[in-house]
Amino acid sequence: MNLPDNFWNKVSEFEIILKQFNKIHSLTNYRDIKPVVEDSMKPLEFLDFNPKIVIDVGSGAGFPAIFLSLILNSSEFHLYEPIAKKSSFLSYVGAALNLKNITVHPSKIESCQKIKADLITSRALSKTLFLIEICRGFYDENTTFLLYKGDGAKEEISNLKCKNSIISSGKRNYLFLKGVKC
Repeated sequence: MNLPDNFWNKVSEFEIILKQFNKIHSLTNYRDIKPVVEDSMKPLEFLDFNPKIVIDVGSGAGFPAIFLSLILNSSEFHLYEPIAKKSSFLSYVGAALNLKNITVHPSKIESCQKIKADLITSRALSKTLFLIEICRGFYDENTTFLLYKGDGAKEEISNLKCKNSIISSGKRNYLFLKGVKC
């Protein structure tokens, strides 16, 4: 995978900021950022297009959205995070890392103005069907969902009528959905 020249420098800056915020706000329990970065990047090996608009639902501490935005730097990222300390952190990171391609929305996605996404990502937020429901209006039949799942990914999509694939790597299941009906 071709990474921007400054990718790992930006990741190091992110890690410093995360550790500072984490001391006060307890955003995440991860201590080693490298596996999180690798987990965030892994599905890009299988993504067969360059999305124009990417939505990340429940962005939390920025996994995977921040790292994806560094790599897919020509894509426009919309990060939806209703918890104030997390959305504030994401806004701070965006400014500190000079990420011109991200917009942080400090609210639940279902209460926001609808925009059509080419790619919707989410990591460990909710069950797949619920996530699809709250994203209604943000996707069409051409949108790809990339969901970072653990065990149970296969069961979550057993009744779903769309193209789907699950790529496993260690304990992670990357769930790709396309053609989800609104």
